[in-house]
Amino acid sequence: MAILRFKALELASQRKPGEVVLPSHKISDYFGENVYGKAAVRSTMSSENYKRLQRTIEAGDKVDRDLADAVAAAMKTWAMSKGATHYTHWFQPLTGATAEKHDSFFDLSGDGEAIESFKGSALVQQEPDASSFPSGGIRNTFEARGYSAWDPSSPAFLIENAGTKTLCIPTIFVSYTGEALDYKTPLLKSLKLLNDAAVPVCQFFDKEVTKVNTTLGIEQEYFLVDKALYEARPDLVISGRTVFGHSPAKGQQLEDHYFGSIPSRVHAFMVDFEKNALRLGIPLRTRHNEVAPNQFECAPTFEDANLAVDHNQLLMDIMDRVAERHNFKVLLHEKPFKGVNGSGKHNNWAMSTNTGVNLLGPGKKPKENLQFLTFFINTIKAVYTHADLLRASIASASNDHRLGANEAPPAIMSVFIGQQLTAVLDEFERTSKVPMEKGDNMYLKLGIDRIPEVLRDNTDRNRTSPFAFTGNKFEFRAVGSTANSSSPMTVLNTIVADQLLQFRKSVDELIESGMKKELAIIQILREYVAASKAIRFEGNGYSKEWEEEAERRGLSNIKSTPRALDVYEKDEVKEIFTKHGIFTEVELEARHEILLEEYIKKIQIESRIMGDLAMNHVIPTAIAYQNKLITNIRGLKDLGIEDEYTESTIDGIKKMSGHITSIQKNVRDMVNSRKVANKVDDVRERAIMYNEQVLSYFESIRYSVDKLELMVDDEDWPLVKYRELLFRH
Repeated sequence: MAILRFKALELASQRKPGEVVLPSHKISDYFGENVYGKAAVRSTMSSENYKRLQRTIEAGDKVDRDLADAVAAAMKTWAMSKGATHYTHWFQPLTGATAEKHDSFFDLSGDGEAIESFKGSALVQQEPDASSFPSGGIRNTFEARGYSAWDPSSPAFLIENAGTKTLCIPTIFVSYTGEALDYKTPLLKSLKLLNDAAVPVCQFFDKEVTKVNTTLGIEQEYFLVDKALYEARPDLVISGRTVFGHSPAKGQQLEDHYFGSIPSRVHAFMVDFEKNALRLGIPLRTRHNEVAPNQFECAPTFEDANLAVDHNQLLMDIMDRVAERHNFKVLLHEKPFKGVNGSGKHNNWAMSTNTGVNLLGPGKKPKENLQFLTFFINTIKAVYTHADLLRASIASASNDHRLGANEAPPAIMSVFIGQQLTAVLDEFERTSKVPMEKGDNMYLKLGIDRIPEVLRDNTDRNRTSPFAFTGNKFEFRAVGSTANSSSPMTVLNTIVADQLLQFRKSVDELIESGMKKELAIIQILREYVAASKAIRFEGNGYSKEWEEEAERRGLSNIKSTPRALDVYEKDEVKEIFTKHGIFTEVELEARHEILLEEYIKKIQIESRIMGDLAMNHVIPTAIAYQNKLITNIRGLKDLGIEDEYTESTIDGIKKMSGHITSIQKNVRDMVNSRKVANKVDDVRERAIMYNEQVLSYFESIRYSVDKLELMVDDEDWPLVKYRELLFRH
């Protein structure tokens, strides 16, 4: 194992930056060239069919058979002109990854002639085998049928791999009996729900608003390590994170990596994957070094939320493929290295109207600011009411390693809005009498005019907040770097939509009782400001004081995934999803079970690789080195040499024995606890046992292994060390 480590280090030291050739110096020349977007559709279809397709997409209607045939023919023509030979329905099953089954355009006609064929029926629906995807008990393993159905709102695209091109058609994925088996289906439902709830509220202020889009910008953090070093760390290969590794002398404490000069080899990788992403219409704009060594970030411009999620899923795949060409491995795990920052996926969320207004952007006039406050306050109220559900939406075994560590938001859900807006809401709440004047005078007396035109820089950011307002959007910072953003966005869209529906109903009741519209809006908003005050927090989310304060406020601090997921069993959670048609009760229960099973499997895998490395690599290495020391001490004693060196060495041998014994005992106990947990039938109880019993041994095993790393000769240590993983690029 030590030989493999040094071979990997030698190979990594010889790497040179890869060469990247850009199609053009102007990104606009090649942006979206591998996407069957509006321009490509327009150029390959008749004007009438193009307009029909756009109307269908806008209305969300089912595609007619003849239109589907026309689209399929045009799509095939475009794809084949680009060199594609196959097509696939590209979907997002509950594994967290994307899935695809390739079929060829090639077919045989009735008389045996070779032809290329792609019909509307193949475009609209396919039947991939559903038996091996997670279903949470919805499907029996012997029942294989599942359907993927075309999502026209997300454009088809071409993936290049090994010199070939495949047409990828974004789809949803459902079971034979109609239940959603993917992330996209509930996301699309939640987007429609939010539109239906937000439009009537917008019409309090502007009757021209007929549609509200949810926009999303997803920042992606990641680590890069040399491929050879990665392959010499079995724990990275198997679990995505290092289960052992002593902190290097220099980590991130100098903060000199953050926004620093991008290393040449990394820069070449970034340019290459950006090129591929841009050709696929992913609007990447930002790249930079993150805080931890060998940690980086990329970020796109805002897009429609459905497209943004598709693009992020696609981006993670592109990054992994391109990294191979540059002899890198992309680590998307939330906490691949102990002692340095983990990685998140900040979801920047907002709402915009068909009239071009950002509903979370403060306006220039008092009336515009009342509209802003309406959506701003309703969002905060929704987060307050459903904080535990929002926490559950980002729960995973890998994110548990990150949440609450010194760079990530804590598991306590809170909202940061900054001093300026805090003062506005406090004053808004304090104003007890509503003036009866019409027009701007009323708004002026309420202090609504005091919201500044340019809010973005009026307050500092708060890195410790899981849900922060950043000027014209909310940033959900607690989402993990491996996550499919559909899950937290489905929850956020649903709870905000539900809150807006309640708001509209309450305001309408006051208006029907004779109160003027603006006064009714203000009265309900004041009630919401007072009711949701506990969720607002401006201080240090990392502090112990905040944990104590949050408890006094009645806010939950659910630190483990199995406990966080309990919220899915609550009646009020089932009601909010079922009454709005986002999930059926069966789908919700299935997802709860899938998430618990996923947690168990991930902790089980980490436990197994930890035991394997500790017992089969670390302990034999430590014993062999210990024997070297024993031989050395015996030789010195035979020569009559007994001094401070021999005493300290004997003391070191004893300490090594203590750590070896501790590892052996803890690994044995960990394995036994795993065996006990595996016999438990109830999946929730089993997940809790993995969290509270199996996981409890991780830290003590790691402590002893990391101590041995410092004691064993560097030449003998079998695992690539942190200083080698984090500082070679």
